[in-house]
Amino acid sequence: MIAGMTDTADHDGTGPTTEEAAAPTPRERRIAAWRNAPRVLARLGFLAPLEERLALLEAAGDAYDLDETADIYGNGVVEALERRVADLLGTEAAAFFPTGTMAQQVALRCWAGRTGNPAVALHPLSHPEVYERNAFSQVSGLRPVRFANEPRLPTAEEVRDLPEPFGALMLELPLRDAGFVLPTWDELTEVTEAARERDAVVHFDGARLWECTEHFGKSLEEIAGLADSVYVSFYKSLDAYGGAALAGPASLVEEARTWRHRYGGAVFQQFPTALSALIGLDRELPRLPEYVRHARVVAAALREGLEEGGLPFFRVHPEVPHTYDFQVWLPYETEVVAETAIRAGEETGRMLFANHWDPKGPGLTFTEVYVRAAALEWTADDVREAAADFARRLTGA
Repeated sequence: MIAGMTDTADHDGTGPTTEEAAAPTPRERRIAAWRNAPRVLARLGFLAPLEERLALLEAAGDAYDLDETADIYGNGVVEALERRVADLLGTEAAAFFPTGTMAQQVALRCWAGRTGNPAVALHPLSHPEVYERNAFSQVSGLRPVRFANEPRLPTAEEVRDLPEPFGALMLELPLRDAGFVLPTWDELTEVTEAARERDAVVHFDGARLWECTEHFGKSLEEIAGLADSVYVSFYKSLDAYGGAALAGPASLVEEARTWRHRYGGAVFQQFPTALSALIGLDRELPRLPEYVRHARVVAAALREGLEEGGLPFFRVHPEVPHTYDFQVWLPYETEVVAETAIRAGEETGRMLFANHWDPKGPGLTFTEVYVRAAALEWTADDVREAAADFARRLTGA
């Protein structure tokens, strides 16, 4: 997230005035502009007011029998969610976890015990390496082995040529920090085969696996079938309150439940999260391919609009999105771009770039663009017009 504006002391060193101290931060302004804008590309649930988030459960009766007793330590509605996930992914079983970080540590710890090798081959841009504070090594006794420094998934040759043995290959599908990118189906198949040639198991970090069917042209069951175990998230694609699931062989999942308890993941009651996940599977999952197809329209129109607005350089990556999320790169300081995006939303009521911007080098910044249900109301012309306006604001044209 963009850091808040730094308060500066006044001339006599007494600190900021009351008015300065009360000024909203850029993040607060961005979220306010996003909430108030009549038109945005993505209405992200986790940024919505609490009242709106609670209203999600009004559909709970359509997803589960509310006359049933609430869950206790993972039974009831949680078990129903687990069965639903296992059926969708075509696995023998699935276990609910409060977080994906816990689910993947447990899965790979279980596999390490079975293979006898705690080394996990993974991309340096993968979630455990970037966002989990070295949890693999600090908590679970696992040892990351990194490959493929380029912003893409590894090739079969890179897996075969890794200069040390590993017990598990972990693939993040899609690889978010590389631009939500995916390999081709043939490339993915070859990579999993290469791992097994080295007597390693394959685990999919499928936090956004739900979004991958359109790119691969395959069902969820076919995709998950390439791996020995799969983790999926309920809030990243399905707009649930949180939660995750680990799916795979029944014996692995049963062992994972034991480790889930040891890691503190056996929560007393989780019915709000489980119900929101079931609602997401009913409501959002069938629409994800449509979002992906429209993201391709949005990305193409965005490129045309930024060019029309006179930007000397920019990058939409990938040019044809693999999922419904992608990146936009601009050669400007982060604070300048962020302020331009916020002001455009405040003044026009159109929030094209609702996400934060991150610096990626001197005079270079990027953001992630999310395309969801709200974006279906945007035509290509709408996107082009908003992008051209943003570009002109940025260049001062």
